[in-house]
Amino acid sequence: MSHQQLAALDLVVGYTRGRRVLDGASLTIPEGRRLALLGANGSGKTTLLRCLSGALEPTSGQVVVDGAPVRYSRAGLKAHRQEVQLVLQDPDDQLFSASVAQDVSFGPLNLGLTDDEVRARVAEALELLAVTGLAARPTHQLSFGERKRVAIAGAVAMRPCVLLLDEPTAGLDPSAVTEALAALSRLQGSGSTVVMSTHDVDLALGWADEVAVVVDGRVVQGRPEVVLGDDDLLARARLDRPWTLTVGARLRELGLLPEGVLPRDTAALLAALGPLTKEALHPLISSSGGAEPPSSGGAGR
Repeated sequence: MSHQQLAALDLVVGYTRGRRVLDGASLTIPEGRRLALLGANGSGKTTLLRCLSGALEPTSGQVVVDGAPVRYSRAGLKAHRQEVQLVLQDPDDQLFSASVAQDVSFGPLNLGLTDDEVRARVAEALELLAVTGLAARPTHQLSFGERKRVAIAGAVAMRPCVLLLDEPTAGLDPSAVTEALAALSRLQGSGSTVVMSTHDVDLALGWADEVAVVVDGRVVQGRPEVVLGDDDLLARARLDRPWTLTVGARLRELGLLPEGVLPRDTAALLAALGPLTKEALHPLISSSGGAEPPSSGGAGR
């Protein structure tokens, strides 16, 4: 795996009735980092991911890898998909082999690798996703969360430089979200660039190195605490302000947090408060406009 920088330049994608889903969208994905792609349902997140993966050719604009435009010939797309892999939101759209090991081996086998190399890649991917014990399990007997992780393992076995995931935590209970995020952290630790689409602003704030918000067919990209603290942008994108930013702002007004301290998850917020306990924090939360802590699984970094 050699690092590749993936970028979208002024992408335009139009669907039926003349509406442009993407209308000049540009995005740069930092190498070896975690990027959360945010937007309301129907904003164009999935369309952008499909363009980045090579699955959808934009009406105009370019997807570039290390400055070179993606070629949409058979050979060009084959080369691109060895570097960039997309995992769909519904794992059942990707799992079709009889067993977990067979499914994860499908991509490497199609690269013409030796049996030993395929087995090594499958074992590596299963270990990274913590599903080694499921190798012989029929895919139809897996839980939804297990199927999600196996689908990711199939992409990881291709050893891409960039892994794109469409709503990987959607439909998961809190414990499964925690497992999925831990797996994504291991992937990034192994050298992959990880891009995750979501509409969960609290998860994005706590997990990502950078965020990109899709709104009005374009992309606003930057540091999580800056982009997700822009109330005008959030209103246009139909997203809520993250819980910890709302409470943190109120605590600074009360003199309980120093200026410039921007906790990005609940654990960081409590740590910043020092001697204050959760019980002492509760009335402060109640006075901050009714903000409640996120109910989804933690997005610990």
